[in-house]
Amino acid sequence: MTNVPPTPSGLRGAVDLSSLVDRAQRPPQPGGAAAGGPGSGVAAGAPGSETGADLTVPSLVLDVTDQTFQDVLQLSTIVPVIVDIWAEWCGPCKQLSPILEQLTAEYDGRVLLAKVDADTNPQLVQAFQAQSIPTVAALIGGRPLGLFVGALPEAQVRDVYEQVLAAAAENGVSGRVTVDGAAPADAVEQGEPEPEPLPPHHQAAYDAIEHGDYATAIQEYKTAIAQDPHDQMAVAGLAQVSLLDRLNGRTADDIRAAAAAGPSDVQAQLAVADLDISGGHVDDAFGRLLDLVPTVFGDEREALRVRLVEYFELIGTEDPRVVAARRRLASALY
Repeated sequence: MTNVPPTPSGLRGAVDLSSLVDRAQRPPQPGGAAAGGPGSGVAAGAPGSETGADLTVPSLVLDVTDQTFQDVLQLSTIVPVIVDIWAEWCGPCKQLSPILEQLTAEYDGRVLLAKVDADTNPQLVQAFQAQSIPTVAALIGGRPLGLFVGALPEAQVRDVYEQVLAAAAENGVSGRVTVDGAAPADAVEQGEPEPEPLPPHHQAAYDAIEHGDYATAIQEYKTAIAQDPHDQMAVAGLAQVSLLDRLNGRTADDIRAAAAAGPSDVQAQLAVADLDISGGHVDDAFGRLLDLVPTVFGDEREALRVRLVEYFELIGTEDPRVVAARRRLASALY
């Protein structure tokens, strides 16, 4: 997956969702609610309506979980569904999500947006091979399509939407949905604040990240922190881009193989902890490094401490997982 928007002809089978797709396509069990049936929150269109023009949904922006993914697969046979895999602690996610929501509203029922919290939906994170977030994909007729990773400017995201719609039309998915009780555009646009402009060094870092220039982004965030040591957005941004830089050019298979081969190799465990964090597996990353802290000393222990503190800033110091991990780290060190 890359930051380069794909062409319609390239939107084919980019990720493997076979297990979830198979589950969603099974006949509903007695007592269960199929997509479009009672309890799904989706109202079926009129009989014989192939375009889905009469289909109603609670919102154009849907919060999706491992358990409710079946509904989204069904909806993707009517309109293409953009899938946004995000997390509360992810800075670039907060820049991208308003753009996705705004564009979804503008397309007025021709596309839906499914938001997946990476921290609470491990099956979908794994199924979409989301090694870093935000990860954006699409579903067309139940088929997954990888789109891009990281935050993109609005113009490029708009191009991606157009390409997804073109690919959907090629596959006979060109319906429309309406929001139950409201016009689709109004349902999303009302009360949706415009993204606030970023401070200069933050914007420069953001632009550099879009071009894959992590070194420049790191320097921009460091400059912002030097000017204001209390700039928590810059601290979190530096942690995020440093993580991206460390993972750049490495594959998940190689990282995990090295970690499995060297359970006491601090550098290998730091690398796989980065991979865990990038995929939203926060507890796994914390546990892996905290288990190592009492077993090493000197520079290796300091490397573990520094990386954990960086993760704490990335996730958010008030997060209960961070509070517990910080307490355990203090106990191990002192």
